[in-house]
Amino acid sequence: MPRIVETVVYELRELSGAARERARAWYRESCLDHDWHEFVYDDFETVCTLLGVTLRTRPVPLMSGGTREKPCVYFRGFWSQGDGASFEGGYAYAPGAARAIRAHAPKDEELHAVADALQAVQRRNFYQLAARIRQRGRYCHEYTMEIAVERDSPAWQDMTAGAEDAVIEALRDLARWLYRQLEREYEYQSSDAVVDETIELNAWTLTEAGAQFG
Repeated sequence: MPRIVETVVYELRELSGAARERARAWYRESCLDHDWHEFVYDDFETVCTLLGVTLRTRPVPLMSGGTREKPCVYFRGFWSQGDGASFEGGYAYAPGAARAIRAHAPKDEELHAVADALQAVQRRNFYQLAARIRQRGRYCHEYTMEIAVERDSPAWQDMTAGAEDAVIEALRDLARWLYRQLEREYEYQSSDAVVDETIELNAWTLTEAGAQFG
């Protein structure tokens, strides 16, 4: 038989400290947008293009029945020692990459270092180095990227000493950079200030214990 049950509900700012923390935990576990990292991914694609990295793509299904191409970029985080980010694709020399990266991210010294390292090793090898990058295993971090480097020399010249290691390390530094951007974005999106603002903007009400009501 139908019954009417009355419940006192509160806005977030009306809750006690402990109840407010439970409400924030509910939001982080249940409501944080699953696409929170899309802005970071979009910027990473731009950075890759400037550096000469072409990301591999894979088709993903759409609700309409079609598909779209999604870059092969992966991450796992942010609490375990083996967490990290990785990507698949290819790398080749991009003229003016160091200058372009500085124009895109003038204050990001980590990115500048990646661009400079690639520029330097390419210069020593007459800009003939290329790399293939593949993900291996079920984990994802910079060391799960299998990177094969070669030199496309018409005269069959070998790579200079240390060139392969320099390219590999620069590309792994790029994966480390991506992971740090993802971590910073997640920390921002899940911060108390942003969570509180989102709950209040959506006018969600909560029980005295901090459980979501409506």
